Amino acid sequence: MSNGRAHELTLIRFIRAPRERVFDAFVQAGLASRWMCPRGMSVPEAHFDARAGGRFSITMQARNGAKFAAGGAYREFVRPERLAYSWRWESKGLPGAETIIALAFIERAAGTELRMTQSGFPDAAMRDTHEEGWGSSLNQLGDLLDERGQAATVVLLGDPRSSYVRTARMGLAEKGVKYTLQPLAPQTPEILAVHPFGRVPGFRDGRVALFETSAILRYVDEAFPGPSLVPGTVRERARCEQWVSAINAYLDGTMVRRYVLQYVFPKGAGGQPDRAVIDAAVREMAGQLAILERAYGGNDFLAGRRLSMADLFLAPVLYYVERFPEGKALLEKHPNVMRAQGVIQARPSFLDTAPGGA
Repeated sequence: MSNGRAHELTLIRFIRAPRERVFDAFVQAGLASRWMCPRGMSVPEAHFDARAGGRFSITMQARNGAKFAAGGAYREFVRPERLAYSWRWESKGLPGAETIIALAFIERAAGTELRMTQSGFPDAAMRDTHEEGWGSSLNQLGDLLDERGQAATVVLLGDPRSSYVRTARMGLAEKGVKYTLQPLAPQTPEILAVHPFGRVPGFRDGRVALFETSAILRYVDEAFPGPSLVPGTVRERARCEQWVSAINAYLDGTMVRRYVLQYVFPKGAGGQPDRAVIDAAVREMAGQLAILERAYGGNDFLAGRRLSMADLFLAPVLYYVERFPEGKALLEKHPNVMRAQGVIQARPSFLDTAPGGA
């Protein structure tokens, strides 16, 4: 038989809010329904008889409509210092083992230290699943109670001049997610702690750490409410993925690495831009822009009738291309591309993430 104590889960969080407020968030339905579920889910039902011996129940709902109910009874209720209650999943197909959750609310300068221990897990796998779920839920608790909102836990790391950092910032803005930007260069210790290859951007949401812009945007899209960053149909989602891949594999290398950066960080003789590299890149860019011109046709977006991740990847690249003479001249020959860029460049997400405005 497994030892439940051997599989105990302990989480410690500092929350910038009075401990009475943090305590109440665990026992009042109106507050608990706003945070007590992992990101990407919601709480349609919550009932609390908030007293020693009282019972509670909470139902979490995934975006696909699936519901997961849990409930228990309060064993200790000392507001605002301590709280203990049983916890058991009540939905068919979920682990039926009863665990015990004990909470300590410790008053600290500028906030509350929350210490949470959940014991009685029959195995490590169940404990680890709950650690992930509670970690995401506590991120939402911070969103709710900290005056900084989501920016208390959501952090984007990287140089705001990077086209990929701007893509991630635009995605966060389109979703309406508040975040903290930490301007950092590639290969710095802070970046390497998140991105094993030392590139930017890096991303943190509490204890969740991610690298690669596409992965960051997919997480943001599914974890937070707001308009989707991927189209609604199978065909359009495939086209979105197609263009994200093409921009990363082909356009970025030509337009950014071998064209824009040759002007920004010249590597030619005497510290001047290398004309041979630029001229070769310009020839490739002409063909790539012609492909984009056909892809847009009369549409303003690359995948479907509304903005998607594909547009977020392309816009920062073309913003830089247009800043240099050959790029500007090439773009002016492609009216569909120019029209589409005019549409996205008018959006607040683009205007508010200008490289010099960080």
